[in-house]
Amino acid sequence: MRPGEALRVVLRSGSGRLGMGLLAVLVLVSVLVPFFYPLDFGLRFWNNPIAWADNPKAAPPAWTNLLGDTAPRHRVFDAEQPTGTIDAGSARIRQFAFTFSHQTVEPPTFLSVSIGAVTFHERPPILSMTLTRPDGRSATLLQEAVRGLRPDETSPVTRFADEPRRVYLTGDAAALGAAADFLLREFDLRTSGTELQGRLEEVLFSMPTGEGVDSLAPLNGEYTATIRVITYDPRDSVQSVRFVAAGGVYGLMGTDTQGRDLATGLLFGFPVALLIGVLTSVAATILGTFFGILSGFSGGRTDTIIQRVSDVMTNIPLLPILIFLIFVLGQKLWLVMTILVIFGWPGLTIILRSMVLQVRSGQLVEATQALGASRWRIMFRHVFFQMAPFIVAQMIFFTPAAILAEAGLSFLGLGDPSLPTWGQILEQGFRTGAIFIGYWWWILPPGILIVITAMTFVLLALAMEPVLNPRLRERAA
Repeated sequence: MRPGEALRVVLRSGSGRLGMGLLAVLVLVSVLVPFFYPLDFGLRFWNNPIAWADNPKAAPPAWTNLLGDTAPRHRVFDAEQPTGTIDAGSARIRQFAFTFSHQTVEPPTFLSVSIGAVTFHERPPILSMTLTRPDGRSATLLQEAVRGLRPDETSPVTRFADEPRRVYLTGDAAALGAAADFLLREFDLRTSGTELQGRLEEVLFSMPTGEGVDSLAPLNGEYTATIRVITYDPRDSVQSVRFVAAGGVYGLMGTDTQGRDLATGLLFGFPVALLIGVLTSVAATILGTFFGILSGFSGGRTDTIIQRVSDVMTNIPLLPILIFLIFVLGQKLWLVMTILVIFGWPGLTIILRSMVLQVRSGQLVEATQALGASRWRIMFRHVFFQMAPFIVAQMIFFTPAAILAEAGLSFLGLGDPSLPTWGQILEQGFRTGAIFIGYWWWILPPGILIVITAMTFVLLALAMEPVLNPRLRERAA
């Protein structure tokens, strides 16, 4: 059967159409992901806590608010140019104002300010941040000076060029002290920064209804965060300013306890899973096919050696060998794939050998030998193509096995840490107790994707049965 005819037979069944549709989606996503994410995404971003510092921790997906939740939205404001500039004598005040509406009962989960690449010539700039509430009251939460010139430095000097200066206001002692001063000044509530530890957002986004900070009512409306950079030289500059009012929900798939965007990790897992499955299955199939045909057609000592090696390797348990070798040689993806290939070909070799024994005694082989064809030509020109549909079906079956093997190793904590995979996301979720705490968005999506990917190739293998068996093809027709 020609490839076009085989494809039509596969698409004739419901399992074939569903399998081909799912495969098209897997391939499309896997091809597009490398264009949007760098190949070293795992090391530069996924395993870098700084890259996710401004994300809320363990936040459910944003669409859960549509189900009745009232968690605040996650807001990130970036600016490179000030919204206003004020000249005050020799000083220039650059103002970056960010206004947002807060309409939920819960306050933001944290507040942070980031300043990037501040360049100055003589006097160091002064940074400050003020939050203005809907009732007109303001609290200055940040006020600090950039570190000045050291004796070994010459102007101009740039600070925070490699990494922005990030102030986590929620845990900043100065911000907590400023919040305590705000309560005393505006509401005559006497407290301390230590007592407000972990309650900064609750205080700023609420209105006291009685004595003490335990009687607070949510204050909804328009809030404005104003970040000021005071410079003393016209040539001084600031590259970027960021203000974050972290929400209780985030993105399409939520975040883990490190703030990593799970949707990003799941997307990057598509090409990794397809790479593992396809390359491993193709390599194992090529080896199994070569040795299977060679063993069955050659016979004699060659057949005996290949079959004994195959028997020994098929009786070695794969999972303990994988665990042992990874412990010894290191957690590398290429090592996992190599081991799967080494232990994956003997099964196909044993099956193909029995099939070749039947084909070898057929009239086609005898006629080809009579015409003077060489042994290698007969094996891979005539014998191979008679078994090609079966070989392709076995390769399709082996693909989900390789994907599940890697996911199982990652779930045991033995995956390649430089690449985010679905199995690793599952393992990290179980290790941190996500299933017991109720972080379902951390557990269900990677598990479902693993199942769907495996079922895609199973459906394709089922649709290949009429191609292999003419009786089934006639019955379907």
